[in-house]
Amino acid sequence: MADLKISVVIPYKQRLDNIRSVLGSLADQTMDADEFEVVVGAMEYSEEYVAACREFTGSLNLVSVLSDDEWNVAQARNLAIRQATGRIIMLLDADMVLPPQVLDTLYDRYFAGHRNVCVLGKALGYSCVVEHAPNGTELTMSGQDNSGVLAYGGHRALLDDLEQAGEVWADDRKVLESVPLPWSLVWTGLVALPAETVRRHGLMFDENFRGWGSEDQEWGYRVYATGTPLVLGDDVYGMHLPHDRDAATDQESYRANSRYFLAKWPTLDVEITRAYGWEDGNRLYPEVRDEVAAAVSGHGRTLGVVRGKAEGTDLLVVGAEIDSRSRVPAQDVRDLFDDADSLDVLPLLGLALPFGDGDLGECRVLPSVLGLGERHRDTVLAEAGRVSSGAVASPLETA
Repeated sequence: MADLKISVVIPYKQRLDNIRSVLGSLADQTMDADEFEVVVGAMEYSEEYVAACREFTGSLNLVSVLSDDEWNVAQARNLAIRQATGRIIMLLDADMVLPPQVLDTLYDRYFAGHRNVCVLGKALGYSCVVEHAPNGTELTMSGQDNSGVLAYGGHRALLDDLEQAGEVWADDRKVLESVPLPWSLVWTGLVALPAETVRRHGLMFDENFRGWGSEDQEWGYRVYATGTPLVLGDDVYGMHLPHDRDAATDQESYRANSRYFLAKWPTLDVEITRAYGWEDGNRLYPEVRDEVAAAVSGHGRTLGVVRGKAEGTDLLVVGAEIDSRSRVPAQDVRDLFDDADSLDVLPLLGLALPFGDGDLGECRVLPSVLGLGERHRDTVLAEAGRVSSGAVASPLETA
């Protein structure tokens, strides 16, 4: 184990049937068991989990790092990453089974030449129970719902069917013809990059995210910022297993995590994906970027939101022209506030805002927003209404 090719990093808690199937698929890999390891960040101690791990004694180099802290997927991944010793770190969710050749394919085609890339594997079966091969053959994902979990033998049969059908079809991310925001396609169900890149740039997961959603895209945002190319691996894929989910709780945490992401990285590219999602965000980004450029007075200027006190009220001004570097607002905007030297300025258009519902006393939307397309203008006005507990002064009222 002194020179392993791959460390498979898995975050885990209370998904015993899933993890047993995932470990089974890893034990079936064509890559020699001495060439990779499996490191599980387990946010619990469970005799049943330990017993499941014992089933793979002799067939897997398996390491578990245990913590009794509250579930936090970012922390679970970090626990495992810190113990990983392989040249490549492959992030894998505890509900993703792999076909037997995936580790060999991943290493030989993407990393054998010591390339610095981040490979985004495909996740099949996230959103539907019936899939189709490229030739139109229907391959039913039997049992792919919340009613139960197939034993690994059943999943292995489905994976064999996929292999025999020929080229595995693309997942949802391939619907885009161009991707101006490639980091938005980073889903950590299956992704891999060099361990040296992770360590050199400190690419650990942000443990301030709670619950479900956004922590993987925020991590991808930082990976992309290092200059590491993000590559969709058409020949690197896994099958998503069913498990119980609380959709309402997940959506609540996703909204909170999205606002945290935007507060941490207040940029137009993050904002547009928070407002419209990854697919429409990528399609609309060039259009919105051009509209912002047309709405300001010249180079080095952009639109932003400005928060401060105005006659004692917590006021947010949307559509304010600001200096792109210093974030200093134009003088006419500064004049709206009691103390122009104590303003919170973010370079955001207002499509999405990192504030909770009703956090602001009042919102004022400036006429620059009228230059946006109707969809984006309506989105800005709706978001201003969401964060304001009082009036929203809109230029549409006098236009």
